[in-house]
Amino acid sequence: MKYNFDEQVNRNNTNCIKHDGLESFLGVKDVIPMWVADMDFKSPSFIIDAIKKRLEHEVLGYSIKPDEFYQSIINWLDKKHQWKIEKDWISFSPGVVAGFTLAIEQFTKPGDKIIVQPPVYFPFFDSVKNTNRIMVENPLKLEDGRLNFDFEDLKNKIDSNTKLLLLCNPHNPGGSVWTKDELLELSKICVANNVLVVSDEIHADIVYAPAKHIPYATISDEAAQNSLTVMSHSKTFNVAGLTTSFVISANNELLVKYNRGLNTPHLHMGNIFGTEALIAAYSHGEEWLAELILYLKSNIDYVDAFFKEHLPKIKVIVPESTFLIWIDCRELGLSGKELSELFLKKAKVAVNEGSIFGLTGEGFMRMNIGCTKETVKLALNRINEAFNT
Repeated sequence: MKYNFDEQVNRNNTNCIKHDGLESFLGVKDVIPMWVADMDFKSPSFIIDAIKKRLEHEVLGYSIKPDEFYQSIINWLDKKHQWKIEKDWISFSPGVVAGFTLAIEQFTKPGDKIIVQPPVYFPFFDSVKNTNRIMVENPLKLEDGRLNFDFEDLKNKIDSNTKLLLLCNPHNPGGSVWTKDELLELSKICVANNVLVVSDEIHADIVYAPAKHIPYATISDEAAQNSLTVMSHSKTFNVAGLTTSFVISANNELLVKYNRGLNTPHLHMGNIFGTEALIAAYSHGEEWLAELILYLKSNIDYVDAFFKEHLPKIKVIVPESTFLIWIDCRELGLSGKELSELFLKKAKVAVNEGSIFGLTGEGFMRMNIGCTKETVKLALNRINEAFNT
């Protein structure tokens, strides 16, 4: 392999939440951090080189996004996801969470109902509650080791006050990569009930064969006109700290309204290095991503085999996407608090307790395996010892 994902990178004292935030967020030190959803691999050299090149010009003033910014997105989505988009479909967001929060503010009003599908990325809850909207939960069903939509429950939850559905595509946690048939059924329900879909597709690039990511907006003309998609290179290339994402919609009226919410507080400008990183990632990142996916899949397979051999009461929901593993610990008969104590205090491994992703996550844990295999092995050995002594 051209890229070395076995290299241990010391992230301590770099002001990163995942490592340096352990004590302030979790009250612990000296644990293996497998919680915050960024990776411990170096950001690829072609991104670092692009940022260094920009630093040769020592004026960091207000900037615009060049044509390369838009063209690199257009080219990447066409090549990786067979999604042909146009420049005037693209807008900016300083982050995926900011993007779907702005959409909530622009397309709904306080008191409107918004659907989320737990267990799901916990900022979905904050974005609904903190904008004074009413959250309606349409829980996913765990069937045969995969989280699936519950369409009958969805139909029963929608009424005339339901205005928007937050879709996680691929899903976090659990890693379900929604199929075309699943997305078509979801779209059919939402279009029939005038429910706008805002699709968080930040994990679209890290997908394991034979699964294939399908952008929600590509499934039909109706879906394209009734949706906004929020995406980023940040998870894929480990540059979340550059706070650069983008929003896509083929519906110009939706995009104009979204842009009003983006531009009013001057969130549209972004930052110079985020722009350079995106262009470099989407122009040069294909080989790096292919090798990353192989490495992550190897880590996933190792975790699954380890639990089956050593702790068979803990079931791995093998993800079709993401570097995040959803672990079913319910057979242990422990509460979420008890599980957290065992993982964090006894095993000294920091993972996310499942109930933060919704009440249906109680008894589950989310583990980030975006790290070296050596780290994965050390963490699993600690967990095994903690649970067997």
